[in-house]
Amino acid sequence: MRQYQSPDDGVQLDLPKAREGGLDAAFFAVDCTRPWGNHLLYCMDALGHFLQEVEEHSEGIAVARCAADIERARAEGRLAAILAVENSDALEKSPHVLPLLYQLGVRAMTLTHSTRSWAGDGCEVEGGSGLTGFGRQLLAQMNELGVVVDVSHLNEPGFWDVAQAAQAPFMATHSCCRALCDHPRNLRDEQLRALAEKGGVVAITFVPDFIDAHNPTFRGLLDHIEHAVAVAGIDHVGLGSDFDGGGLLLEDATCLPDIAARPMSARSSAPTNCGSCNRSSAEAVERSELLPQVVDEVIGTQLRARHLLDQFASRCP
Repeated sequence: MRQYQSPDDGVQLDLPKAREGGLDAAFFAVDCTRPWGNHLLYCMDALGHFLQEVEEHSEGIAVARCAADIERARAEGRLAAILAVENSDALEKSPHVLPLLYQLGVRAMTLTHSTRSWAGDGCEVEGGSGLTGFGRQLLAQMNELGVVVDVSHLNEPGFWDVAQAAQAPFMATHSCCRALCDHPRNLRDEQLRALAEKGGVVAITFVPDFIDAHNPTFRGLLDHIEHAVAVAGIDHVGLGSDFDGGGLLLEDATCLPDIAARPMSARSSAPTNCGSCNRSSAEAVERSELLPQVVDEVIGTQLRARHLLDQFASRCP
């Protein structure tokens, strides 16, 4: 974990910023989208580097492999890091890799990026299809292992394949609402409802283009949060910053409490100060081991999301 001494280090999330922003648990994803030649080699190298950083800064951060680990890290004043992989091409189409990544601590995986992957078509593929045969097998394997299926970046046919076949709640870890911004990375209202019906969570992201194509504002971010709460229910909405990956609407993690400080509009069913939100993931982790539904959990700012962790409560060693 980057622990730079200068407040002007140019990154949005490091240990000092996490502490100042009240962040106590977050997903940390390896992006395996770019043409590295061998996605698995890159994935393993990046995970190895991150785990080394965690070991060197163990006084401030710990890898969380189950719900109890998150609570333990919180009690010890450490940031709980949940490992994720963005783009299942990291598996190089092998059914034998995911169990190994699980042993390393990976607890979430994005099926595709925005382009085509072994598992299916991303949201930028024109006329794309749904999940491939490998994608369907992977979905079942993830459900069996206890790895959260992430549908952010996936196209609509693929989303509906997941919604129909998933045997466990799933997530959109960094998306917004298409009703407010017609971007292919955002979810339509019927998708939000389907995700909620499965017990899953949409984590609203801070990527400006997903909030408004012409004039992204902080008020616009709150509008997306409110809309998601109104459509999916407050138990199924979280925050997915995408810090250091495009989530530029907020300067960095120190700004996270601003979300709770701003009152919601009168039309929202959400609490005006998100005060009831601050224990959402803590409540969720008591019920399962798939780890928090919010991508960035901030004391007093995250929105409620209880249900994603229901079926793996016995898996923490």
